[in-house]
Amino acid sequence: MEVSIGYWIGFFVFIIVMLALDLGVFHRTNEAPTIKSSLLWSAFWIGLAFIFAGGIWVLAGGNHALDFVTAYLLEKSLSIDNIFIFILVFNFFKIDAKYQHRLLFWGVFGALVMRVLFIFAGVVLLDKFKWLMVVFGLFLVVTGIKMLFEKEESGDLNNNFIIKTLRRLFPFKEDASVAKFFVKIDGKRFATQFLIALLFIEASDLIFAVDSIPAVLSVSQNSFIVVTSNIFAIMGLRSLYFAVSGILPLFRYIKYALAAILAFIGFKMVLNEAAHYFDFNLHISNISSLVVIIGLITLSIVASIIADRAMQRKRL
Repeated sequence: MEVSIGYWIGFFVFIIVMLALDLGVFHRTNEAPTIKSSLLWSAFWIGLAFIFAGGIWVLAGGNHALDFVTAYLLEKSLSIDNIFIFILVFNFFKIDAKYQHRLLFWGVFGALVMRVLFIFAGVVLLDKFKWLMVVFGLFLVVTGIKMLFEKEESGDLNNNFIIKTLRRLFPFKEDASVAKFFVKIDGKRFATQFLIALLFIEASDLIFAVDSIPAVLSVSQNSFIVVTSNIFAIMGLRSLYFAVSGILPLFRYIKYALAAILAFIGFKMVLNEAAHYFDFNLHISNISSLVVIIGLITLSIVASIIADRAMQRKRL
């Protein structure tokens, strides 16, 4: 799939315009988004992603459109981990809901830049060193298995390595009264919890990208499909957070679905590369990946709801 520079420019101009409208028009005041508006924005971004997939279908064919949808849903599901981090950070730093959207805006902006750089680097590396696909695949399998046995993150981040490092780098003063990254006290500049929270979110996304970028490259190594699917998934992340953050902690089995998805994608990467190298006819297609991703997420949500209702009945 060859993409002209005009499509790249047009896509990034659209994203920049949407970011400017978001911060400068739709959310220019510090107000907590309502669940209704968040659901509408989530639906808007999801709908836009599928309209974009339709455009790819018309211009480049159904296979590339399928690659985009699979990559988008994979990134969307893996980004659920980011929402748990948002909940953890905002609760720990006691950041009021009316300031969270603006903080997440800058968090998403930084994530977009990092993801694009990671993707182009990954595409170049895989083009030159095909065997890295096996390395990435094994890494995802190991990561998925580790996720299955990881303990839940404590709500106390005081001993977190990233937080401790940031507090050593920046003189820190807790001040939630004004949504500023820095405050001046007696002529000395201090970082606030808003800056520490933002940098923690960026650092966490960098860590998540180490998992998600190799995973999405297993779906397609076409730069345009991988970049656009990532950006659409990230752009809708803030609205999804405000829409479901109140109920997401109830979905206790989501983590296991994400772990299984990572392990499955890693296995797919190793198997498909081995099939190509040893010339045997065994291949996991993207349509199979799409079914597995949707199935695992759906199963985990249904199981979580059933378990939560069972616990409620026990309390009664």
